[in-house]
Amino acid sequence: MEPGTYTLLVELPEPATVEFGAKGAYDLDEGWYAYTGSAFGAGGLKRVERHRRLARGESDARHWHVDYLLGQPDSRVVAVYVTENDDVECETAQALNDAGTPLAGLGASDCDCPAHLAYSPEREALGSQIAQVHEGKLRENRG
Repeated sequence: MEPGTYTLLVELPEPATVEFGAKGAYDLDEGWYAYTGSAFGAGGLKRVERHRRLARGESDARHWHVDYLLGQPDSRVVAVYVTENDDVECETAQALNDAGTPLAGLGASDCDCPAHLAYSPEREALGSQIAQVHEGKLRENRG
């Protein structure tokens, strides 16, 4: 599988308190969450399928902050946006933070971004921003 950058669009239909490992508990509102990550190591974008398995309840291994959100029984991955062979992770995260509300410190432990996980009560706010950042490079996978 090719390396690249991905963004998961996650729906949380009910408010939840989520324990994000060492970062502690966050009270999350119902709505839409977008997480941007990169997969340039071994396996490349296979990491996306790993996140999906966790969201489906087929795994419980939590390695990244988003895994704690995906481990919530009601959360579901609604769409995955992929840009192969291009590192647009921080650019995408910044655009999502501008469009929504960044969850301070989550998903951004290896860079200077405030967050790589953003929230919006409206799907369109995050979805349209993802498309703008990835315009011409975007491959969307639903599900």
